[in-house]
Amino acid sequence: MQASGVTVSDACKTTYEEIKKDKKHRYVVFYIKDEKQIDVEVIGDRNAAYEQFLDDLQKGGVGECRYGLFDFEYTHQCQGTSEASKKQKLFLMSWCPDTAKVKKKMLYSSSFDALKKSLVGVQKYIQATDLSEASEEAVEEKLRATDRQ
Repeated sequence: MQASGVTVSDACKTTYEEIKKDKKHRYVVFYIKDEKQIDVEVIGDRNAAYEQFLDDLQKGGVGECRYGLFDFEYTHQCQGTSEASKKQKLFLMSWCPDTAKVKKKMLYSSSFDALKKSLVGVQKYIQATDLSEASEEAVEEKLRATDRQ
């Protein structure tokens, strides 16, 4: 059931697969085009930093919402071992700053489910309204919370 009637473009699914399976890109930023379809706006290079992702999320300006998918890497220390393993998790973020118009926020929040359903295998969904919620530290904390200790 799609509350907003917004569809997800094939480009979104293709780019997602290229990140998930082929590790071709580090991230992708999606936007809703003409209030009808979720489409790809920016694709981040595989060696792009998290700051670049945040910049691209906000490129539309303070009144704009976006979705962002990021392939996040961090090291995980298992309790009782000295080994740290590298972990990768895909997260999908809904970026709707408080400064965005109510109509925009409603469109993006009601369309988030359609995107979630299209991108199978995302480990974490994050909703951010400001940079403190979207920061690398905040995101890593959320992703680590899903790790087994």
